[in-house]
Amino acid sequence: MRLTRRSRRFILFFALYLTFCFIAASFVANGTLHPARRPLSAEDETTMHDLAHQLNSDLDDVSVTTPDAITLRAWIIRPHPSNGDAVILFHGLADNRIGMTGYAQLLLAHGFTVLLPDARAHGISGGSLATYGLLERNDIHQWFNFLSAQVHPHCIFGLGESMGAAELLQSLAVETRFCAVVAESSFSSFRQIAYDRMGQPFHLGPWFGRTLFRPVVEFAFLYVRWKYHLDMWQVSPEDAVAATNVPVFLIHGQIDGNIPLRHSRRIQSRNGNVVLWEVPNADHCGAISTAPQQFEQRLQAWFSPAHVRTAALAVPRSEASGPPLHN
Repeated sequence: MRLTRRSRRFILFFALYLTFCFIAASFVANGTLHPARRPLSAEDETTMHDLAHQLNSDLDDVSVTTPDAITLRAWIIRPHPSNGDAVILFHGLADNRIGMTGYAQLLLAHGFTVLLPDARAHGISGGSLATYGLLERNDIHQWFNFLSAQVHPHCIFGLGESMGAAELLQSLAVETRFCAVVAESSFSSFRQIAYDRMGQPFHLGPWFGRTLFRPVVEFAFLYVRWKYHLDMWQVSPEDAVAATNVPVFLIHGQIDGNIPLRHSRRIQSRNGNVVLWEVPNADHCGAISTAPQQFEQRLQAWFSPAHVRTAALAVPRSEASGPPLHN
């Protein structure tokens, strides 16, 4: 049976549409895995050395080498006196360890030893691919072992923002010894944030990525698996949190225009012990500047010995605000 002109036009249009989606997917995939690298400048190093000196702390350059032969670099800063605990800080996408200076300063003032790594493919750490937690979860496990062996702290805590928050949460699947963690502005899964990213250039919601641009998302994941042998569908902070017993404190700005608040709500919905602080008037990773006193108080309470001793108890969900998640 011969096809009508309308049918032929539809088939041609559909073929062109799929071709466009595949080409776009390859560009999206390569750009996502190769983020802009913010170098660590000599001025950055001088600034942090001066800050450590002002806070009566010792700063050292340290490194670890991963099983895939990537050298990861960090600063370890030890205050005098120390409270005996330590915190590992994880920065966001296209940033480096200097982006966590404000958090480090706050924690050092309270006696915490802090470790500030550059994530793989960021700062002066090695690696050419950022995998948003797929490989970084094991890097965090390695940094935990390093810090435990070097400092012998009573407790090791974790604090991450944005990409670093997502990587920290995923590390809970392989590193169960964190006494507690804090994650600000994390995405819930790579699938969900991919849907958001498709619509954001057009100021549209995730529906755009779930519908018209869904082939771009699907082709991008298939392309990454074919070219780099990475299964990005496994990148899921919400799945890791659902299975963890480590106390998790989520922070998310109510007007976050980068990673919407619903991502943290999805994560919280998977584990009844997770606490979510929805920060009014705060944009992406903006809690420390929007509500600095509350941020410090809540952080100190979460990282306190009293909290660690009672971590096995269920945390009241009344700490969270906002409506329940609806899929």
